[in-house]
Amino acid sequence: QSKSTRGMLRGASWAKNAIQSLKCNGFLRKNAGNERYLSNSKIDYKNFIRPHAMRREASPIRALQPLLKLPGMISLGGGLPNPKLFPIEDVHFELTDGTRITLGKDMTQDALQYSNTPGIPELLEWLEELQCIEHKKEKSQDWSMCVTTGSQEGIAKAVDMLIGPEDSVVLDDPAYAGTLALLRPIGCDLLGVKCDGEGMIPESLEEVLLDAKKRGKVPKILYTVPTGQNPSGSTAGDVRKERIYRIACEWNLLIMEDDPYRFLYYGADLYPRSTTGDFLSFEEALKQFERPPSKSYFQMDTEGRVIRFDSMSKVLSSGIRLGFVTGPTELINRINLHTQATNLHPSGVSQAVCLTVLREWGLSRWEEHVKRILLFYKKRRDIFEELSRKYLSEHATWTTPTAGMFVWFKLNGITDTAELIQKKAMDAKVILLPGQAFSPSNSKSPYVRAAFSTASPENMEEALKRFQKLLKDE
Repeated sequence: QSKSTRGMLRGASWAKNAIQSLKCNGFLRKNAGNERYLSNSKIDYKNFIRPHAMRREASPIRALQPLLKLPGMISLGGGLPNPKLFPIEDVHFELTDGTRITLGKDMTQDALQYSNTPGIPELLEWLEELQCIEHKKEKSQDWSMCVTTGSQEGIAKAVDMLIGPEDSVVLDDPAYAGTLALLRPIGCDLLGVKCDGEGMIPESLEEVLLDAKKRGKVPKILYTVPTGQNPSGSTAGDVRKERIYRIACEWNLLIMEDDPYRFLYYGADLYPRSTTGDFLSFEEALKQFERPPSKSYFQMDTEGRVIRFDSMSKVLSSGIRLGFVTGPTELINRINLHTQATNLHPSGVSQAVCLTVLREWGLSRWEEHVKRILLFYKKRRDIFEELSRKYLSEHATWTTPTAGMFVWFKLNGITDTAELIQKKAMDAKVILLPGQAFSPSNSKSPYVRAAFSTASPENMEEALKRFQKLLKDE
């Protein structure tokens, strides 16, 4: 290719990215008769979006950002700091398999500078392809994505957009404590739905909705963690999710699908062992392991009522603080407008590191990495449950988790675990969490959450021994 041809191709690539970013930011809106960039959903999102969120307008400064890389463009408009003064020239790091990665001076300079609000375009393209494969979706103008500073930021901005003091929210009971911390100060009604080993129970959901209707306060939002739920460890099967989705359609609910443990769904089967009973090595186990299939609410969604939250915390790093939100374009646009007015964009350095690793791997090595994670947690699940049966079978009951990193113990003969866990267990140097911390109604609870993600098998055993002694003394 000639130098001019290569330049044209680079320009076309940047133009495509700029147009995509403008669409994501809500700046590019064509009239009827031309190409449509707006959602085809029949849902009127104005009935869900809070008035203050509807009043958000695009930042004229942020609107310039996608255009800066267009060939021949000269900018006197943006207030960008001069990158020559940045003291960091390049970023080098090493993966656990020994692969050495360098961002390169150009990518490093871009990562250190202000960047597009929805995320680095190349990272968004990679994640979009992942979502299409993972959730069997076709690329569409009806849904789009944005990168966030961890999935928690995406959840927080969706909550700000959709939920006010006068609203009611149906959610798992028990529920993720981080989301309760977001919702409680708003003053909205938190309507807990009973859960079992498959999460939210459809019959309980219908009862809660009918009761809310009698009181004249029908919810608009359903929030759920469908995989490896924190704290209960429950995972909803496809049939269960389809029932919940149908109910959401019947009651015109938007579903906030918080799914940070999607890539920790290892299934009910035990970690493979040899004929002598020893655990197989990871390499041997990988040869016979396949990820168990699972449909997401986003995959099932045909009406544009699911907004999905994913996280890199359990797959790449929790400290890198990257998540991504996928859902109806109109709702993603509103989250982007919120970001423009607050933190402007997620960390460019974190995004560049993530993008470089994903490019190095490709989708095939990403999948292999996910399988290693699944086998790691599956093995730890088996070890922890074996020890739990040894020490706690007379004192508690629980459901074997098929995803995530939590076991949800129901203690026999104890109706309130708060003092036991917060005082006595702490004195015995065992950290657990009482069930009340996850109650939407802040009710007393006989449950205790235990995490098996980081403790060594020896420390797991010692902790459960100490906990057994406490329960014997009760």
